[in-house]
Amino acid sequence: MAAEPRSVFITGASSGLGHGLALWFARRGARVFAAARRVELLQALAADSARGKGNIDPVAVDVADTTAIRKALLGADDAVEGGLDLVIANAGVGGNTNPRKDETWPLVERMLKVNVLGAAATLSALAPRMAERKRGHLVGISSIAAWVVAPRSGTYTATKLFLEVYCAGLRLDLRGTGVAVTSIHPGFVKSEMTAQNKASMPMLLETDDAVERMGRAILRRPARFAFPWQMALAARTAHWLPEGLRARAIRR
Repeated sequence: MAAEPRSVFITGASSGLGHGLALWFARRGARVFAAARRVELLQALAADSARGKGNIDPVAVDVADTTAIRKALLGADDAVEGGLDLVIANAGVGGNTNPRKDETWPLVERMLKVNVLGAAATLSALAPRMAERKRGHLVGISSIAAWVVAPRSGTYTATKLFLEVYCAGLRLDLRGTGVAVTSIHPGFVKSEMTAQNKASMPMLLETDDAVERMGRAILRRPARFAFPWQMALAARTAHWLPEGLRARAIRR
């Protein structure tokens, strides 16, 4: 296991997994740059961390603004002696989309801007510096949903599959530089996003449980980590079924 990160940058840190991971790393002694749009929630997060003797710096930024997120990352890297150790592209937008209805396009566009362009901008911003320093860790929070397309989730699935493939490409291109790249694939976790989901969510995890699993996995620096393993196995198996069988299984 590599040394614990001393400095961390996390997007989507105002709620859910990002909020939990920010506190998790801060309580282990890291300086955490917590990035999100909702300033008041970031300030509350920093106050929570201070009470627990953590160190969180709020960073107000919209990940969909790729110029702004890259500037924020470069600024945080400059602010830390030796540069950032860990960057986690966690910000994400979910929701059901229906190609039969024009009004779903704004949500499709937002998902692409945040989950694809924003994630790529986040992970690529410091890759050259980390490669030059010969150390660092880049983490993309994908999803088990990347492996199975469910009704009205095609856009979300596509964005999460992009992130997995993008991380795989980074890992290949950064091989030998000392920079690790990890994609993490959670199943269903209680959050603002899943609270809007009316469909069945098997093996729904508490946020704290998911954060603990993710945090410990990040310290191990694997190429890929998916959980719960039962969900991951089922999704991987379904991915290789003929499309007709897969569709029937998902409908059930």
